[in-house]
Amino acid sequence: MPLNIEFYLLPVSLLFLLSILAGKISSRFGLPALLLFLAVGMLSGSDGLGIQFHDAEAAHTISTVALCVILFSGGLDTKFNEIKPVASSGVVLATVGVLLMALVTGFLTWWILGESVVATNVSILTALLTASIMSSTDSASVFSILRSRNLNLKNNLRPLLELESGSNDPMAYLLVITLVSLIQQGDNVNFGYAAFLLFVQLTVGALAGYFLGKGAVLFINRIQLSNHSLYPILVFTVAIFVFSVAYFIRGNGYLAVYVAGLVIGNSKFVHKRSSLEFFDGMAWLSQLLMFLTLGLLVNPNELIPIAGPAIVISFLMIFISRPVAVFLCLAPFKKFRLRDKIFISWVGLRGAVPIIFAIIPLAENIPHARLIFNVVFFCTLASLLIQGTSLSVVAKWLHLVEDSTEEEKPAQPTIRPEEIKSVSKQIQVTHESLKYGERLMQLPLPESAKVVLVRRDDCYFVPMGNTPLKIGDVLLVITDSAEGLKNKEIGKMLPEQDSNLRRGG
Repeated sequence: MPLNIEFYLLPVSLLFLLSILAGKISSRFGLPALLLFLAVGMLSGSDGLGIQFHDAEAAHTISTVALCVILFSGGLDTKFNEIKPVASSGVVLATVGVLLMALVTGFLTWWILGESVVATNVSILTALLTASIMSSTDSASVFSILRSRNLNLKNNLRPLLELESGSNDPMAYLLVITLVSLIQQGDNVNFGYAAFLLFVQLTVGALAGYFLGKGAVLFINRIQLSNHSLYPILVFTVAIFVFSVAYFIRGNGYLAVYVAGLVIGNSKFVHKRSSLEFFDGMAWLSQLLMFLTLGLLVNPNELIPIAGPAIVISFLMIFISRPVAVFLCLAPFKKFRLRDKIFISWVGLRGAVPIIFAIIPLAENIPHARLIFNVVFFCTLASLLIQGTSLSVVAKWLHLVEDSTEEEKPAQPTIRPEEIKSVSKQIQVTHESLKYGERLMQLPLPESAKVVLVRRDDCYFVPMGNTPLKIGDVLLVITDSAEGLKNKEIGKMLPEQDSNLRRGG
């Protein structure tokens, strides 16, 4: 007799509930929530509560979609003005840093596994494949931990770490699939073609993400949807579309979707705020689903035999491979101090991405594939336990945390009109105004400024981002600072005589 859908929905809902509770526990005790999600999956699997899940291809499919959402959400939340000062160093870490990490860790892994009784006859290519799988800093882990801890890091370290973790997965992925192909070829190895393929996929992926992102912004702003709640769904559809198109034109989908997120997130589009909030929730759900799936896939009893060599590899990665890669990559950039480089080295978090990449050898039936998966899984656990739980402590120890200037909130917060420090301004739309575009979102207003009312002839209405403007319209703008309304672009746009500011209260 076939089981009803309720028999599947009940354990799934219980797993999600346990994971949400695990997230609450993590915020209270300072543990990475992602680590607890993994633990819930492992405890619920075949060696725990008995849920049988051994479908590597299904796990890879789920994890790929989840990672796509996480990278796109990370791009949406990253501001160009924040990453611009660290763009060059971030790109070097995301490319050369990943390659150096893979090479150093690969040779160390080959040596460690060669001395271990659990892995005889492991080739250098297999060791390099294992290292390449673990060579990237995991975006889900970095975004989750840095943002949940609200670390206000000095010297632009936070945008640098988020840029690196969001953009280095494509490089690691290309190394993985290249090494898988080389292992399958045996003696017929074509290193020149592999290098060419690496270059093409990175270039095509970046270009596809940029141009598709630009096109998506135009499309979102021009389409008129009667149901406003569909706009976040439209943005989600764009993310999946960009990822898929990049694959079909031989580009890297992970890089394309991250770049598209950057382009869209730094553009003005309809219902931007609700879309960003939607993707915050989607990214959290994707992390939860991804770590749960990977936790179910692993068999904890298989981790015990490789615990010894995996612990050694983990410590070598943390204290040798990652620091070597970071110090060499950042050597040309004199703005980074010794303490900055030490902290960047410490934020070499492994997470779900290495485990996802470790499924690829399983699906391709690569020799020692299960050993690779177990070593990667163990190293991920070690990284989250050692590095993930100590980020705040290490940042404070290195004096890299800015002092908080926020005042303590009152026990019973109230808002009194005389304390409101808002600034309002009336802007009349002129020919000069419309040169930026005919829609409200195209005006060069600061992010903190909101147009709350429009007077057109004798009528008043509340506008939206795609509201078309007409010459003679009067806009009521409210912001929390007068300075933002005094920039050069707005000065060109506004009539000189319309400069009166009124403070609320």
